[in-house]
Amino acid sequence: MRRRDFIYLTGLGAAATALPNLSAFGKNIDVQDALNPVDAKIKKELSDAGLNAAKSAGATYADVRIGRYLNQFVITRENRVLNVANTESYGVGIRVIANGCWGFAATNEVTKDGIAKTAKRAVAVAKANAKLGSAPVQLAPQKGYGEVSWKTPIEKNAFEVPIKEKVDLLLGANAIAMGAGANFVNSTIFAVNEQKYFASTDGSYIDQDIHRLFPSFTVTKIDPTKGSFETRSALSSPVGMGYEYLNPKASDTITGITPRYKNRYDMLEDIKFATKQAGEKLTAKSVDPGKYDLVLDPTHLWLTIHESVGHPTELDRVLGYEANYAGTSFLTLDKWKAGNFKFGSDKVNVVGDKLQVGSLGAVGYDDEGVGTKKWDIIKNGVLVNYQAIRDQAHIIGLKESQGCCYAQSWQDVQFQRMPNVSLQPGTAKLSVDEMIKNVEKGVYIIGNGSFSIDQQRYNFQFGGQLFYEIKEGKIVGMLNDVAYQANTQEFWNSCTQVCDESDYRLGGSFNDGKGQPGQSSAVSHGSSTTRFNGVNVINTKRKIG
Repeated sequence: MRRRDFIYLTGLGAAATALPNLSAFGKNIDVQDALNPVDAKIKKELSDAGLNAAKSAGATYADVRIGRYLNQFVITRENRVLNVANTESYGVGIRVIANGCWGFAATNEVTKDGIAKTAKRAVAVAKANAKLGSAPVQLAPQKGYGEVSWKTPIEKNAFEVPIKEKVDLLLGANAIAMGAGANFVNSTIFAVNEQKYFASTDGSYIDQDIHRLFPSFTVTKIDPTKGSFETRSALSSPVGMGYEYLNPKASDTITGITPRYKNRYDMLEDIKFATKQAGEKLTAKSVDPGKYDLVLDPTHLWLTIHESVGHPTELDRVLGYEANYAGTSFLTLDKWKAGNFKFGSDKVNVVGDKLQVGSLGAVGYDDEGVGTKKWDIIKNGVLVNYQAIRDQAHIIGLKESQGCCYAQSWQDVQFQRMPNVSLQPGTAKLSVDEMIKNVEKGVYIIGNGSFSIDQQRYNFQFGGQLFYEIKEGKIVGMLNDVAYQANTQEFWNSCTQVCDESDYRLGGSFNDGKGQPGQSSAVSHGSSTTRFNGVNVINTKRKIG
């Protein structure tokens, strides 16, 4: 694209107000600058300056991460653009081991001299920490990969798509909603590009180009006679893909009571259904509380997996490292060591996965230079593993890291973060219609909603977007005011059926928080539609007394 064309197409956002806390994402830039990555040869020379300085200062191990983090936000409401922003954050983070202890320092002075000084500062921090430390750091062995690279397999770079095209899509979607009677509608496209370079004293020089995209909207309809309102948000997923995700394909649409999507998303179709369904929710029957069989769509189940499986199997949480901020885990080491702890029924098979194409967590190498992989966490309902990185692997008898270390930026130290944690599809052929046909009294839930879960990830409550009553094997109408309550082990042991691979889809979180100081990461969770029997459903509108 010619520069003058780019300026013309992005000019409509020039007067937009700044996003809240935009400084957290970096400085504002011209999008054209985002299309010019730093040469890998230059990054290798800069990294060597840091590695050599760290070793000279007494480090027994060092890694250097040169990161360029690009974010683009396009935000609209009804018939106007609220904001268009492009930001860049660029700098270097250096982590070392000296005297058996970790040290870390970061700088935005991306020069050989600036990086060397920062490396020495990281070593000084490690030596100071060592005076207070006890057991030395034990790193799982990791071979050096030499000079390698990895890129998200995208078809269309979202940063190359003109802002006008994105704005036209969003305002077009808004117009469909408003034309169908919506009172309010907002829509967004978020794009992320992480250009990351990792080098270590193990002998790795890893250049990665990682892309993520998240289109979304929320439609609101009001009943002025009752003073009530209902919303329906997009059934899109945040993805590790390029802008091709927004080019619809009929083959990637799941038909049924409402369209749902696999590797391509049709925003205009989805918002048409969303507006209609927001209106239907205003008059939908309020649920009668009691025990129901639940049929949970992947657009809903991803969040339950995230909160009740993903977080409690993070090893640092199990060990108490997260207790001050986000709690601990009921999945203590003794349960894993027993080898027979029944987390769920034998239908429940959950994997940690950093490989799945199109997922938020897919990379070639993690942020401590470990090649990524896939592994069992729950096997036939039994807890068999956790999520661990290099300095944790020895605690659970692993000879190598599972490759799930991540830092949200160059200025943050990397630590254990959730990989994609996914429920594997059933092996027997089973469609959603066939599953529903055998349910006598149930609720079919689509889309994620509000939730609450305790500090050990044991007792929880989840809502959703759309609820449909099932009677004697048929959907008989929409419900409202639905939430279900259970404890994690009871819930996953009530799992009786999982649809086959043809229904498998990804959901996920674009911003999952963890750590102190807090960091954000993106993670996907896959599943097929799944049935859980005899789950307690409450009416969220009922009042006591």
